[in-house]
Amino acid sequence: MDIGKALGDSYEYAVEAVWGKWVRWILLLVCSILFPLMIGYQMQVYRGIKPAPELTDWVKLLVDGIKLLIICLIYLIPFLAIFFLTVGTAIITAVAEGSLSAGMWAGIAGGILLAIIVLILTILILVIAEVRFARTDKFGEAFNISAILAHIGKIGWGSYLLALIIFIIVVMVLAFILAIIGMIPLIGWLIQMFLGVPLALFGARYTTLLYDSAGPAPAPAP
Repeated sequence: MDIGKALGDSYEYAVEAVWGKWVRWILLLVCSILFPLMIGYQMQVYRGIKPAPELTDWVKLLVDGIKLLIICLIYLIPFLAIFFLTVGTAIITAVAEGSLSAGMWAGIAGGILLAIIVLILTILILVIAEVRFARTDKFGEAFNISAILAHIGKIGWGSYLLALIIFIIVVMVLAFILAIIGMIPLIGWLIQMFLGVPLALFGARYTTLLYDSAGPAPAPAP
């Protein structure tokens, strides 16, 4: 994938979706507050619809958003389990005993490290799983790990990792700018919320382009 071109396309997509379209922008802002609706709208973006679609069929947006939210929560179970079984157990023990031993500190550090590794691996799979679910509209396809790994293989693991790293850096920079804007007295929080909408669309479009960089999907079997 041409990362520079993808970033430019995603920026143009996000700006075109809201600039001058104030009613849509306000509706998307409402969706971002009722976040399952926003997640459902992002699924429309994942389906490759260009330009950004109008907000129609609110029930479907809500149902899609809830389904994708459930998928994300299921994927996060291993990370949460490791984190709470290691760090949580150590903290509970420390409260009961009044202090943390060197062994407990080592256990916490090891637990955090393992949880971070699991989280990174989860994100690598979840990025493709989200788009796959949107494209197939089948809940189970979000957990078709062999197909997801094969799709990443078509993109190329090196290209995939580089694209995600650059995306994360860009989003962190933009998030930092939004955080500064949010500090403006009285209206900063409102500007921050409005700008958060195109940022979400930017991320959804970039993810879509990354997914599609694997090439066209094979035709369904007759």
